[in-house]
This record gives sequence, structure tokens and C-alpha cells, in this order.
Amino acid sequence: MKTLPLRRPTGTFAGMPRRLSRRQFLRGAGIVLSLPMLESMLPAFATAAEAAGSAAGAKPRRMLAICNNLGLLPDQFFPKQTGRGYALSPYLEHLREHRDDFTVFSGVSHPDVDGGHPADICFLTAAPHPGSGGFRNTISLDQYIAERIGHQTRFPSLTLGVNVQQGARSLSWTGSGVLIPCEEKPSEVFRRLFVQGSPAEVEAQMRKLAQGQSILDAVAGQAKDLQRSVGARDRDRLDQYFTSVRQLEQQMEMAKEWERRPKPRVDAPVPLDPSSPREYMQKVKLMYDMVRLAFETDSTRSISLLLDSVNSPAIDLGDEVTITDGYHNLSHHGRSDAKIAQLKAIDQWHMKLLAELFTDLKAVREDGETLFDRTMVLYGSNLGNANTHVTTNLPTLFAGGGFRHGQHLGFDPMYNYPLPNLFVSMLQRMGIEADKFASSTGSMRGLEMAGA
Repeated sequence: MKTLPLRRPTGTFAGMPRRLSRRQFLRGAGIVLSLPMLESMLPAFATAAEAAGSAAGAKPRRMLAICNNLGLLPDQFFPKQTGRGYALSPYLEHLREHRDDFTVFSGVSHPDVDGGHPADICFLTAAPHPGSGGFRNTISLDQYIAERIGHQTRFPSLTLGVNVQQGARSLSWTGSGVLIPCEEKPSEVFRRLFVQGSPAEVEAQMRKLAQGQSILDAVAGQAKDLQRSVGARDRDRLDQYFTSVRQLEQQMEMAKEWERRPKPRVDAPVPLDPSSPREYMQKVKLMYDMVRLAFETDSTRSISLLLDSVNSPAIDLGDEVTITDGYHNLSHHGRSDAKIAQLKAIDQWHMKLLAELFTDLKAVREDGETLFDRTMVLYGSNLGNANTHVTTNLPTLFAGGGFRHGQHLGFDPMYNYPLPNLFVSMLQRMGIEADKFASSTGSMRGLEMAGA
């Protein structure tokens, strides 16, 4: 592929950094793929203010992160006592069978993550100030895991959602702050995991992968030509770009290998997708089933699931109780007894489904342990209280995964303990060397691993 000559300026501005546009670069590359924003791409006189394998060996460990972006009624969720002998709260009563297998946290939050509802996109990133005009997200916990151990499974990660506002909401974000869309249809998740394509479809996919790699090679070659004519900061960004390209090429090579391997077979049928967003709880249940099957077949070890309650209508709970208003409107209950009663019914359903998920994970055996023993389940929210939009004192429940559970770890409700510290502990349990993630200050205090 022919490259464009790099012309140096003369005259008054000869000593200034050369400016070029992304369009100019991409026209030379002949393809549609963007570079990172470089200082050389900023207008003249603009300021420069823009500001590895798992050590767990043969014992796979997994992570499921669930965010309900309307949270839970705090007084119904948080226990009144701390420690190991605490009395279960009304909501946690639905998890009584598993009380020794989960830990409840209070007084935790993501430092500087504010803005109310927009904070859901930071649930796994902890990137500060999501409501600000210049906000750019950072890598999410699930993708951080996928980058380091994703090559060990067919799918580095799965990004799932229920009633998600597509293109605007997701828990999964790349290292360059790009949203990864959620898959909302359980049937499509099932097909990706277990339905084998025909030989012709497999070959077509292989050709697409090969074409994608040739594009990356071309762009990398074009970008290298720029290194001789840009400043030090731009060279650093280009180095990061090259690293991303190499990682993507490696992922594509691994994807080729997986394309030729038969997919696992399961006894479960293809699920029937609920036809209405009102069937919210049925969707949640089916996604939990897909999570279990994905982990049981070791198809992936990192899954995020966004329960987009903000985007949900008056949901159907069957004959148990009638929901008369949209989920979001109910969350702004203004202490209305009628609305709070409906919210309690919804929240209790969430706890029942979570208890079923724990039971299902415990029913699967893997080399003398249960799937639950090897699966960390994080359930929480970006809102401490949806009625007031506060993003502190987040309701957080952490289960399974080989930790010493059965306790309520209560921190200061006014001066919260950093929730990203839990992410560090989770990474370490995955066998990933990490002593920091986002705004963490270390690993989670008071949380101990149960064993190797």
C-alpha cells in the first residue's frame, strides 16, 4: 500500500509541530479505522491540555458482575449489625440458604463517581465524574480480566443486558474508553455459545478474520511512518496504539483457532426470548441461565450483566402483585407507601432470582468443587438510593469464588471506603497480578481468600 509523503512546513511556522487531520491519515491508509487523537491532530496554537496469563493454572476462576442501575431500597437491604453474627435484613432473608457464601458491604462507593444515573457506565470502571462534559470512560473490570486471561476460552468475555438502552448503556468498556454493546437476546447468546455454523459459515468467518488482520497491518504500517515527525507525547500514544493493534491481532489469531474447534454441546434447548420489556424478570432469569451454561462449559470466564431498570416499563410480576408504574418512576417514590410496596415486591424478586442462580451454580461440579466455589458473583448498583440519586453507600453483595464469606463488612457511611479495592481482590483471586485498579488504595480490607 502506497504511503503519503510527509511534507515539512517552511517559513514562520517551521519550528512548530506539524499538524495533520485524521481524514488525511485515513485517506492515505485507504481504510476506515481511526488512530488515537494525537497532539499533531489538534488545531494550530491549541494547548496540549488533553490530559498476562492466569496464575491459577488448571483451576479456572470466573467472574460475573451484575449491576441493577436502580439499586435496592437501602433500609430493606443493609443489615443493622456488622460482622459474622449479623441478623439478615428483609431482602437477605431470601438468600438465607446461602448466608455463609456471600459477604454484604455497606459504606462503599467509587470515589468521585457522581452524576446520578450516568454513573451506571462506571460501575466496573470507577472512572470519575461521568456526568461531566469532557468525560471519557476507562477500561472495565471484565475487560481488564479478558485482556489477561481471555485467550484461555473461546470468548474472552460476554457483555449481557436486560432492557438496555442500546448504544448508550453498558458495563463493559475497552481500554480506550469505547462502549461494548450488550447482547439482550438469550437466544442469541445461546447460539453464539453452542450452535455450530456450517463449514461454509466457518470459512466465511475465517475470511473475515483474515481481512480484519490485513487492515490492522496496513494501519500499523501507516502509523509507523508518523513516528519520525511527531512529538514525544504523540510517540507515546502511538506506542500504545501499536500495542493495542498487536493485542487485537493476537486475539484474531486465537479466534481463528477457536472457529475450527467444535462448540460444546448442552442438553438445554434454545431459549425463547420474551417478547415484551415488561417480562423483565423472565429476561433476568434467562440471562442467569446463559451465564451458568457459559461458565459450566468454560466458554468464557468474564461476564458483565446490566439490568437496565431505568429503561424498563411497568414490569409484570405475574399474579403476585400488580405493578402500576414504570420501574424508574417507582424508584422516585417520594415515600409513597403504594410505590414503596411495589418496589419491595420487585426487589424481592431480584433476591429470589439471585438465590436461584447461587443454587444452580452449586449444583454443577467441576473437579471436586462446585461451579459456585470458582465463580465470583458481584451484585450491586451505581446508586445508593435511586430516590435521591446519590452514588454513595452502594448496596453491594459479593458471593462465591473461594472467599471466607458469611459476614457484613460495614464501613463509614459518610466517608466511604473505595469499592475498587474489592476489584483488586477479585483480580488477585483470578490469578492476575494486580495491586491497583482505578481509584483503589489496595485490596479489600476484611475480605480473606478461603484457600488456593
